[in-house]
Amino acid sequence: MSRLRIEGVTKSFGRTVAVDGVSLDVGHGEFLVLLGPSGCGKSTLLRMIAGLTPPSAGRILLDEADITHTPPRDRDLAMVFQSYALYPHLSVARNIGFPLRARRRPRAEIRAGVAAVAEVLDLGELLDRRPKELSGGQRQRVALGRALVRDPGAFLMDEPLSNLDAKLRASTRAELTGLHSRLGSTFVYVTHDQVEAMTMATRIALLNGGRLEQIGSPAEVYDEPASVFVAGFLGSPPMNLIDARVISRDGELRAVAEGIDVPLGIAGDLPPRDVVLGIRPEHVTAGVEMPRATVRAVENLGSDEVAHCSVGAAEVALRGPRPLGVAAGDSLGLGVAPHHVHLFDRAGGRRLVWQNDPKSEPSSDSLSRFPVSAVDVGAPASPRSIP
Repeated sequence: MSRLRIEGVTKSFGRTVAVDGVSLDVGHGEFLVLLGPSGCGKSTLLRMIAGLTPPSAGRILLDEADITHTPPRDRDLAMVFQSYALYPHLSVARNIGFPLRARRRPRAEIRAGVAAVAEVLDLGELLDRRPKELSGGQRQRVALGRALVRDPGAFLMDEPLSNLDAKLRASTRAELTGLHSRLGSTFVYVTHDQVEAMTMATRIALLNGGRLEQIGSPAEVYDEPASVFVAGFLGSPPMNLIDARVISRDGELRAVAEGIDVPLGIAGDLPPRDVVLGIRPEHVTAGVEMPRATVRAVENLGSDEVAHCSVGAAEVALRGPRPLGVAAGDSLGLGVAPHHVHLFDRAGGRRLVWQNDPKSEPSSDSLSRFPVSAVDVGAPASPRSIP
């Protein structure tokens, strides 16, 4: 096991900044997933950790040793590529044992290492085959075996499942998760697939435009997104995001927009403020807060259905067990429980947290008790957060 620390790492290609001052601390035995859309800098960051791409600024440390400028071969790291990168003329056994042969290890040690890895990955019956005789999933396991035989301090994986079909991806995800549990090794895994991230990670680092948007457990980034970007990236369908305004009415805060009037369950009297109202589709229910919803289309997802509705100028998705009992053209009332409401600053896109302690000091760039950035404010001792 190894601890990785990335301190203010930046990578520029001419005037293009691919990775912008990212700092991460990956603990011993952690499964950290670098998640984000194509072009967000996650693969570039992984290649800098591996030593394949030199950083423009910042430091990379492995067990407190600075490896920023250490050649890849001298780093105690194993890389698994998207393309598998197997040697087509070598058998499975020789592919797995190649890193040990390159280090001129004794033949007996190589045979023992290959046998041990083959047992862990269930490759024992395939050792004499060539890569062209294997399925995609089997090739992926051989690529993992070649990394595993080195017994590295950490595994780096760059979208290793993207070439597999949906069924094989699901089974290989389970294999990787089980392998991580058995080995207790440090994994840093790149993907743009949120299902992989949510099901495999101990923590997710979500990147956007080369910058770190949020890092936390899968539950934290899903249930408490730090920004509009995170809220809109995670979820299927993603969170409903609606331009709204927080107002006080009869001593209670409400989020209002055309056709929308959502109580926040908070007593208060504040000046109006422009916000982005966020509601997960699975938290939209039958109610009266959005009474003029018109169903535009209904998607059948097997066990669930998604109804896409128009409410005033906003589009709202509702997800629930099939059948929802609605069809295109229907009118229905929609609602949401206050504790399922998310609010984000309209201008900066950061999550808003309500502080009900009259002694607490709001940040200088906030209005009343709505801090612009939950990251700056932290978690107060006695807040009523949203949600």
